Amino acid sequence: MSFKKILIANRGEIAVRVLRACRDLGIPAVVAYSEADRDTLAVRMTDEAVCIGPAEARKSYLNQPAVVSAALITGCDAIHPGYGFLSEDAGFAEVVAAHDLHFIGPRAEVLERFGSKYAVRRMLAANGLPTVPGSRGIVTDIGDALAQASDAGYPVLLKPSAGGGGRGMRLVRSPREMETSLPLSRSEAQAAFGDDSVYFERWIEDSRHVEVQVMVDWHGNGVHLGERDCSVQRRHQKIIEEAPSPAMTDAGRDRLRDLAIRAVTAAGYENVGTLEFLLDREGNFYFIEINCRVQVEHPVTEMLTGIDIIAEQIRLAAGERLSVAQAQVELRGHAIEFRINAEDPGDNFAPQTGVVEELVLPSGPGVRVDTHLFPGYEVPPFYDSLLAKLIVWGEDRSAAIARARRALGEFHVDGVRTNLPFHRGIVNNDAFLEAEVSTNLLDRVGPAAFVAGGA
Repeated sequence: MSFKKILIANRGEIAVRVLRACRDLGIPAVVAYSEADRDTLAVRMTDEAVCIGPAEARKSYLNQPAVVSAALITGCDAIHPGYGFLSEDAGFAEVVAAHDLHFIGPRAEVLERFGSKYAVRRMLAANGLPTVPGSRGIVTDIGDALAQASDAGYPVLLKPSAGGGGRGMRLVRSPREMETSLPLSRSEAQAAFGDDSVYFERWIEDSRHVEVQVMVDWHGNGVHLGERDCSVQRRHQKIIEEAPSPAMTDAGRDRLRDLAIRAVTAAGYENVGTLEFLLDREGNFYFIEINCRVQVEHPVTEMLTGIDIIAEQIRLAAGERLSVAQAQVELRGHAIEFRINAEDPGDNFAPQTGVVEELVLPSGPGVRVDTHLFPGYEVPPFYDSLLAKLIVWGEDRSAAIARARRALGEFHVDGVRTNLPFHRGIVNNDAFLEAEVSTNLLDRVGPAAFVAGGA
């Protein structure tokens, strides 16, 4: 089975990326856009586009009736949700199926089973994955939170059960902080995901964030595509990702990859997904959550393997078998991704808007840029601040960093302040060069310590 036409229900660089995958597969695509995105690159590139509502995401990209209607009126038989927005919404996947459309991702029943991050921790722990100690269940009220945190021991990290991306997550170091942080975490979770349920994990100081990319077809065949290290973060949100992880031994990464793919296939997962882990200073890893969608950082793995993860995702959603077996997956060299955001690193990464007056994108051997930018593009205030992803590849980590320096030096965006100065600084910082970063490093020392001159 293959799809005859796909609706791309997302925006920015991922809409462009999915459009290109559709064209490589020979599948016509329609770009759904909000009024604020009427003149974006994806709309300009596509042969067919449809407006699904005003700028506010709730009335456009999160508007399920509008998205489904757009697919039906344009003759699509499948919807690609990208990442964020409706990409992990089991209810939306069910609505899509009810209208005889295909959701490009796990089917509704799979999303439902993997939808609660706390329940998934328990399920995959039963299938052999070590997990971070934490609450015994969803925290019911402040009394329950205080009692469970006292048993587990501070510090703990409050986490929404229904979402990710750093929203609603709060580090709590004392009972007094719990009393103020729990209501805020719940409120943020409700606003971001429509679900205020939270749980907590014991906070591991100076941990690294490592994740395993997996692909599983409807027939139970699964492969992993290696691990990525996403330890450079600010406020629990990733800024730089690289693969393979420079903090792991060969024996440790082999065990991590093997346990991840065995556990997720045994649990009945399907399609593309990412299992996320914390790595402590002794090299022990602990499962924390699974993302049932394509990741922002998927190009890192594509650069190592040569596998088009978006194309594979589309094929798997159409019921096809995996195109590769584990023995055919070759991981070669080292890749690093830098998220170029409309943010001011000199002002604690405050979001920025404006018009792109001049744009120079780097290129050359081992350099890839995924972006929706063009001169004259106006960065809107309504959505995520991601403008582009710079991905570099080298035979080893040193070669990849050398290419990163060259590419970051070539990259120029005028008219909108970006975090490029931060990236230019960190590739010359001893902590990064020696792979001594942790997930809380930026929040602890502040981004200004890594910022280089220039715009």
